[in-house]
Amino acid sequence: MMILGLTGSIGMGKSNAAKNFRRLGVPVHDADKAVHELLAEDGDSADRIKDLFPDAVKKGALDRELIAKRVFGDADALARIEKILHPMVRRRERAFLGRAARQGRPLVVLDVPLLFETGGEVRCDAVVTVSAPKFIQERRVLKRQGMTRERLVSILARQMPDAEKRRRADFVVLTGLGRDFSLRQILNIVRITSHCRGTNWPPRPEGKGKIIA
Repeated sequence: MMILGLTGSIGMGKSNAAKNFRRLGVPVHDADKAVHELLAEDGDSADRIKDLFPDAVKKGALDRELIAKRVFGDADALARIEKILHPMVRRRERAFLGRAARQGRPLVVLDVPLLFETGGEVRCDAVVTVSAPKFIQERRVLKRQGMTRERLVSILARQMPDAEKRRRADFVVLTGLGRDFSLRQILNIVRITSHCRGTNWPPRPEGKGKIIA
């Protein structure tokens, strides 16, 4: 089974790229969605996060917006919440990969925003980075509710520069030229990688393996 990592900085079009992979029949594990589920009222991490950030609890439930504000600019608070969430997200990821392998899937995608920043590329056979010009990125992000330029700058400071992500990637999907163009690029990636054999499942302690055609 071939494991593709999908990543890209905020506002680069990663969510739409993930939708296109699903549209083409490729299973996608969404790390952000897993975090949201873990932070839900009945999520596995809810009680531990409530103990960590009691001021982010509203009517007995965690308020994700308050948590985001709490960790904004606070590296220590961010590290503490990541220490709780990351192992749980990884367990969900492994369960997803196990299901896909049992189903005989030739190709799967791990949608991880901070893939390179967390060293997650070692769990993938190849990496797809989505990219767009900076002015398009900023326009997209600043349209989001509650987003400010200050917050965008803070987020980008925690992310690897786009140029470095593109350099490290095996495939780059350009998302600033229209959705049809992006879909054609992803279709080409699926055609190439569906016929490759990955070496990262079952997981191996030595990390990233080579693609075997």
